[in-house]
Amino acid sequence: MEYKLTWQEYNKALKKDRLMGLRCEDCGKFTCPPMMVCAECVSTNLKVVQMSGRGKVVSFTTSYIAGEGRENELPYTIVLVELEEGPWIMGNLVGVDPKRVSMDVMGRSVELGYRVYPGDKFSSGDMARPAFSLRD
Repeated sequence: MEYKLTWQEYNKALKKDRLMGLRCEDCGKFTCPPMMVCAECVSTNLKVVQMSGRGKVVSFTTSYIAGEGRENELPYTIVLVELEEGPWIMGNLVGVDPKRVSMDVMGRSVELGYRVYPGDKFSSGDMARPAFSLRD
């Protein structure tokens, strides 16, 4: 079985401001980030699609402890976003001082961008990660 959308392709698309996902041809649900099977019905009948990158914040946390290589970014806020197409994905919240983030971000509309982070000893190099900005 092969991945319809590999992490390398997903990463390359993020660096071009495109969020790629998978639409199940059997149940119609979207899966993002990429997986080998549909997150809803476990079908392998998937089609690669470009997603809107828009959604709403459903949860967040602000980190004061960094992962390896990210010490100079502290603090940073991570949001869990429900995309318009349905899947929930995590990314950094940008354009807002992490020390000022409060429950007011819950339910707010966001739009996707990206940030490139350096690799660490466990990765294969630099990777793009979702970064969301408030829309309203």
